[in-house]
Amino acid sequence: MQPFQILVVDDHTHAREAIRIILEEYSEFKIIGEAKNGQEAIRLTEALMPDIILMDIQMPVMDGLEATKIIKMKFPSVKIVMITVSDDVTNLFHALKQGAQGYLLKNIQSEHWYEYLRAFALDEVPMSKEIAFRILNEFPKNKPETNNNNPLSPRELEVLQLVAQGLSNRVISETLFISEHTVKSHLKNILSKLHLENRVQLTNYAFQQGLVDINHTPN
Repeated sequence: MQPFQILVVDDHTHAREAIRIILEEYSEFKIIGEAKNGQEAIRLTEALMPDIILMDIQMPVMDGLEATKIIKMKFPSVKIVMITVSDDVTNLFHALKQGAQGYLLKNIQSEHWYEYLRAFALDEVPMSKEIAFRILNEFPKNKPETNNNNPLSPRELEVLQLVAQGLSNRVISETLFISEHTVKSHLKNILSKLHLENRVQLTNYAFQQGLVDINHTPN
């Protein structure tokens, strides 16, 4: 398997160096470029077309939130992971709404970086319960939109509802008594049918369509 190509975006040189040191230990990842602000990130994304961008939030010239919005509009297939020193979900929530698919705390241990990014690259990372809760609260509690022409099968609806609760592929497989491979297959089909890109968008869709109990909040 070819290594996943990564662009690192952070205005601090030491932070970029630390990320490079962490990821160079693993053959699954290859850092193909570095940027120190959002504008450089956009330019390098167009030039290099990385598989994954590790994007800092607070940067001069253009911050990570604006850069994420522009990159996802221009290059929707590029995956973006926000990197931050804070576990405050406010900025992360806004970034995810712009199209980012995940986030990492800068101060976690290096092996956790590897485990997360490997799962992320393979589309196995669940959305956090906090983010699911924030999305739930974006919508009215009384009159969700409904769609009588929903294209999903009954099993796909079950998978979608569990994704919207922030559950991982493993937990979904255990809940439905199916293999993780089958869960991944269902997710691929769901995303294709709904013309969506990631779990955040799926959760958004689930609440908009009234497919999840809006009186239930993730634990």
